[in-house]
Amino acid sequence: MAIDGTWQRACKIHDVSELGAKLVIDGAVTDTGQKEFFLVLSPIGLAYRHCELSWVNGEFVGVQFINRGKASKRARRETLVK
Repeated sequence: MAIDGTWQRACKIHDVSELGAKLVIDGAVTDTGQKEFFLVLSPIGLAYRHCELSWVNGEFVGVQFINRGKASKRARRETLVK
């Protein structure tokens, strides 16, 4: 779903990690002109992730989660430790 609510697309999560996901988009993927959006995980919108578009390959879309708070700090810390 667009941050401003102007568009939404049905999708399925193909693969997911703490930092991002690979989504399968229903129908053709068109350029919305927006790189940031929300991945809504519940029908009433209470569970969602703020995302940034990374890549598009046919019906597959890669997104990075734009983390805020504890999860973001933990991911950065784990990356630095490796």
